[in-house]
Amino acid sequence: MKQFYKSKSLLRLSFLAVLLLSVVSVFNSCKDDDDDDQFTDHLVQLEAKIVNGGTAPTPPISTFKTVVKQVGTQQETIFNPTGLVWSSGEFFVNSSQSQINLAANAELLNSDSKLIVTIWIDGEIAETDTVVGSGTKNAAVYHSFLEL
Repeated sequence: MKQFYKSKSLLRLSFLAVLLLSVVSVFNSCKDDDDDDQFTDHLVQLEAKIVNGGTAPTPPISTFKTVVKQVGTQQETIFNPTGLVWSSGEFFVNSSQSQINLAANAELLNSDSKLIVTIWIDGEIAETDTVVGSGTKNAAVYHSFLEL
């Protein structure tokens, strides 16, 4: 009878130890899930610019056809923006958005005309792309906040 009592106590003690270990494991794993502290806000500005080369004729000038911007999964397409410079203005982006994309399409008139797209982050140029030539030209850049 004493042997049965000891094995029952040993079984209870083992069950209690496993339960305690499980509870401690769950609390430790939940504590590691709070990764929100690693994301930060950044001041971002997107810009597309046309530089007419040579002797830029007036009134026919180089023109934008489309500008496409995407922050995270939110995409916006702007058709036929006016002027030679398009800018998104400054806005805040949390690095949890992971990626920013900017693409522009323009009709350039001169062989030395330029289409320049730029992503500014925290007041500094993060990414830029320049396309030179005449005709319909495309330029695109992206910036990823993920560290690979």
